[in-house]
Amino acid sequence: MNEPAPWWKGSRGEWYVVVQFLLFAVVLLGPKELPGLPRWAEPWKTVGLLVGLALGAAGGALGLAGIVSLGKNLTAVPHPKEDATLVQSGAYRLVRHPIYSGLILASLGWAFVNASTVAFLYALVLFVFFDVKSRREEKWLRQKFAGYAAYQQKVRKLIPFVY
Repeated sequence: MNEPAPWWKGSRGEWYVVVQFLLFAVVLLGPKELPGLPRWAEPWKTVGLLVGLALGAAGGALGLAGIVSLGKNLTAVPHPKEDATLVQSGAYRLVRHPIYSGLILASLGWAFVNASTVAFLYALVLFVFFDVKSRREEKWLRQKFAGYAAYQQKVRKLIPFVY
C-alpha cells in the first residue's frame, strides 16, 4: 500500500488551502481604504450596505448548498477523495464550484457592506485565485470521472450561465 505524501509536499493541493485562508484573512482584516481612493458618500454607503447584505446572504446560501450537495465527498483539499462520486445535482446544477462561487459572492458583499473600493480588489483577487485553483481541481476530476468533461460542457465554472 502506498503511503500518502506528507501534507507539506502538496500532492493533493494542500498549498491552495493555505493560500486560500491567507486570502480570507486579507478580505476580512485587510485595510479597507488606501490614500487616493475616493470614499463612498451617502446614499451610496446605505445602498452598498443593502446590496452587500443581499450578496453576502446569497453567497452564504450558495456555499452552504454546495457543502450539503457534496455530502460525504467534501474535502478541504482540491484533490477528490478516493471514494468520491461525481455530484451534478443540487447547487452543482448551477455552477461546477458553488462553494468557491459562494465565497466570492460573500467577499463581494463584504466590499459593499464596507463601502470599500480596496475590498472590491480583494474580491477580484479571490475570484482569480479560485479560478486558478478550480483549473487544477478540474484536471484531477477529469482524471477520476469519465463524465466530468461532459459536465463541464453543460455547467459554467464559477458564475451561473456566464463563466
